[in-house]
Amino acid sequence: MSARKVVGEPSAALGESRARVLGLLRAAGRSLGVKDVAERSGLHPNTARFHLDGLVERGFAERETEDRSRPGRPRMVYRALTGTTTAGRRSYRLLAEMLTGLVTEAVPDPQQAAVAAGEAWGRFLVERPPRDRHVDAEEALRRLSAVLAEAGFAPGPVSDPATPVIPLLHCPFREVAQQHREVVCSLHLGVIRGVLEEVRAPLAVTGLDPFVDSARCLAYLEQVQPTP
Repeated sequence: MSARKVVGEPSAALGESRARVLGLLRAAGRSLGVKDVAERSGLHPNTARFHLDGLVERGFAERETEDRSRPGRPRMVYRALTGTTTAGRRSYRLLAEMLTGLVTEAVPDPQQAAVAAGEAWGRFLVERPPRDRHVDAEEALRRLSAVLAEAGFAPGPVSDPATPVIPLLHCPFREVAQQHREVVCSLHLGVIRGVLEEVRAPLAVTGLDPFVDSARCLAYLEQVQPTP
């Protein structure tokens, strides 16, 4: 018997921004492009694409190439799925373990490679402020926390803004991280670094202490001169 998945997961399980993107697709009743969703949601196009692809992975939407007769490269569009969809068993955890194992064995310096990859994704996941916009430590922490929350880390409040420590109350990759900590945790460290650099924050991440108790991790930051 084939497994069937009901498309109707509560918004809390998706996160506020992703649920809002899904609501926009459902309300539109037709396929939308990344730019359409970004304009309607107020999200940066990179962030909108991230959530759209996440909805595709979760079975809430489908992605297709727009059918049009105009010259030029056709754009990728998304539409919400309704009712039920047939869904076979997916093994993303197994894939993650296989890929992190490959990186560990095949890359000369897997930790540094993971940090670099994380930095690139951190820059991708956050909107860069205008050149004339000064981002102070408080705003930088807010932007960073928003990215971490959307990724599933459930960041807690920072107790001392002068020497910020961000408690990450949930690791969305806990099982894989326990097997390949040097790669996965380095990737997370890189994401934090990339976000802070992209927003030109007066903060820098100095370390990540994984699994200090149960699934809680601690990200340590320090005050620095902002990136020009």
